[in-house]
Amino acid sequence: MPQPVAITGATGQLGGRVARRLAAADIPQTLLVRDPSRAPQLPGCTVLPAAFTDHDAVVAALTGVPTALMVSASETPDRVAQHQAFIDAAAAAGVQHLVYISFFGAAPDATFTLARDHWATEQHIRASGMRFTFLRDNLYADFMPALAGPDGVIRGPAGTGSAAMVAQDDIADAAAAVLTSPAAHAGRTYNLTGPDDVSLADVAALLGPGFTYHPETVEEAYHSRAIYNAPSWQLDAWVSTYTAIADGSLAGPTTDIATLTGHPPTPLKEVLNRAA
Repeated sequence: MPQPVAITGATGQLGGRVARRLAAADIPQTLLVRDPSRAPQLPGCTVLPAAFTDHDAVVAALTGVPTALMVSASETPDRVAQHQAFIDAAAAAGVQHLVYISFFGAAPDATFTLARDHWATEQHIRASGMRFTFLRDNLYADFMPALAGPDGVIRGPAGTGSAAMVAQDDIADAAAAVLTSPAAHAGRTYNLTGPDDVSLADVAALLGPGFTYHPETVEEAYHSRAIYNAPSWQLDAWVSTYTAIADGSLAGPTTDIATLTGHPPTPLKEVLNRAA
């Protein structure tokens, strides 16, 4: 019988995709969610309420489960603390292997500020004693249409830089492959990308007539986003998404999707066509 797997984030786009793939493969799952009413109804799945910071609930949900997929929490100032609490609970529950959805170029000094959170999380997992696999995703190709404003203009200080944007379906395929045979991927870090480096001007062109890209300065970017009254850490995250594209931090396609899934990564044009 296949070993059971625990999944966090199954109410979201990526976690839900992974859960559906594992269910189709008849792998028993425990879905850890904050709101069970939003969890997908899948065969072979047990749904349990367990927020990252609810130590007792996480320990109870993960006891007896050898492998877990940790999808990063929503962007908040205390996200690293939430991650650390979950990791500590997973270790206490006896989880043997933790697969973590990280970010491309995770580092303590990453240009994209939220990639620093992922680095801190990776370090805590390494120190936990559990086996691990890190799936470092590039920017989601699926999200590119949302970068355009109501006027069809993509604005940001990305200059002429590019990123190796990756389809969420490809990430889910890769995660499912790792979770199906976790021992083969212990201690590995995979950089999950699309097949090409793509600029935001390219994105606008692929979105079609009526879409353009306007390269803001960093100052213009902060000013144009000030209307949302977001906290400074959130503004920094938004703006640094573009500056990371500008300085090449998110460029560099890899073959890791093909290695894990047996199929090539999906081109951005195909992702956008599917969405349309």
